[in-house]
This record gives sequence, C-alpha cells and structure tokens, in this order.
Amino acid sequence: MKTKKNICQKKTFNQLYEEQSQSLYNFMYYKCADRDLAEDFVQESFIKLWENCAKVVLEKAKSFLFTVANNMFLNHVAHKKIVLKHASENKKEYTNETPEFILEEQQFLKKLKEAIASLPPKQREVFLMNRIDKKKYREIADILGLSVKAVEKRMSLALKSLRDQLGSNFR
Repeated sequence: MKTKKNICQKKTFNQLYEEQSQSLYNFMYYKCADRDLAEDFVQESFIKLWENCAKVVLEKAKSFLFTVANNMFLNHVAHKKIVLKHASENKKEYTNETPEFILEEQQFLKKLKEAIASLPPKQREVFLMNRIDKKKYREIADILGLSVKAVEKRMSLALKSLRDQLGSNFR
C-alpha cells in the first residue's frame, strides 16, 4: 500500500515549495507589479498553507496557495487600479547590432510594454500567464477559477488589442 503524502511532512512541504513558489511569484508579480510585494504574498501563502497543512490535501495545495495569494492581493489593493511595471532590461556592455537596430528594438519594447500595461487587468493577467509562464488555458482557468472559454475570450481580446496597437504582425 502506498503511503499518502501529507503536506505537514517537511519533505513534502519543501517539495511543494520548490515546485510552486516561482509560478506563484510570477502570478503575483503580474498582479501587483511589485517584486517585494509579490515575494511577500508568496511567503505569506506558504505560511498559511503550513498553518493549515492538516486541512489541505496535497492535490488541492496549488489551488489553495493561488487562492490565498490572490485574496491577499485583493485585500491589499482594495480599490486601487493595477498598473504593470516592467523591470529594466539587463544592459549589455557590447553588441554586434547596429545602433539603428538597437534603437528600433528599444522603441518596440517600450511600445510593447506600454501596450501590455494598457490591457485591462484580467486580459493582461491571462496574456502574461500564457505567454511568459507558458501555462495552458486549462491551467490558467484552474488558477483563476474560470472556464476555459472565459480564458480563451480574455486571451482573444488581449491579442486583438495588442495587434491594434502594435500592428498586424503581432501574434
């Protein structure tokens, strides 16, 4: 008989932390656009999980973490509008690119960041989870508590908005 893994076991909890902390961090960073705050939400979520480890089954731990973190975020911002800020790119000391190419690239990246930041929060969230975290629509739906159709609709609207702002070559 196979022994069932229990979140209250240190090894199981640590393994869950290793598997989920980066994804949860990214999810919270997309929501609050603040690295320190996102990290705080992740840590607090895992503390809550540890405090409730006897009540949460392993199969529901991921959902529990994302729900707790999301609720903390909602409580934190209450009525504030979310604006995504991107960290500045790591600058290279040298490059083989022409100055014109570098300038065009910088201008496009700036335009792209502004376009993503201008998306409604729900569309931006789905877009970044899919394109940055490489999550499938089903995973996004599970995390956000939506239907796959709702995720598809948000993604479709996000892509349409980005195409309108950036041109038809954006996919």
